[in-house]
Amino acid sequence: MAWLAAWAVLLSGVVGLLAVIAVGRLFLWPPTDTPVKVDAIVALGGDPNQARATEAIRLAEQGYSHNVLVSLGGFVAAPCPKQPPGINLTCFRPDPLNTRGEMEYAAQAAASHHWTSMMIVPGRTQATRARLLFRRCSSVPLVVVPISDHGYHLLFDVAYDSAALVKAFVVHPSC
Repeated sequence: MAWLAAWAVLLSGVVGLLAVIAVGRLFLWPPTDTPVKVDAIVALGGDPNQARATEAIRLAEQGYSHNVLVSLGGFVAAPCPKQPPGINLTCFRPDPLNTRGEMEYAAQAAASHHWTSMMIVPGRTQATRARLLFRRCSSVPLVVVPISDHGYHLLFDVAYDSAALVKAFVVHPSC
């Protein structure tokens, strides 16, 4: 009987360790790409400080693209950033009002403008899910450049994006 308890403790430790590794890889240190020239940069919403929009515009000003799409999605609709000189800035409100809606909008914009490459600027915990959703909606090559915009609510973001990733696999398995 003691050996059964020892195996149960060992197994629960291994499962716990694998869960910690998965959370780290999927949400804290997701695959990240180096910025390259693309046809458009998309800043995802849900960022009350607009750090993602600011980063997308900064990348455009550095010459990575002349087109920037800024999602005004999230719990509180942020205003569209000021139009920077020499950059085509488009603000949009996704439908549905979530990452899936943002990726559907980005894929439709790529198709209608005949763009052949895109870069997205999500929050770090959102990056894995955004990449998955975009690939479901478009065959356009994608560069993912997440920013760390969590601060004190990192634990909430990891929990939220964990549930949202499960939802993406179970409830909405397609674009």
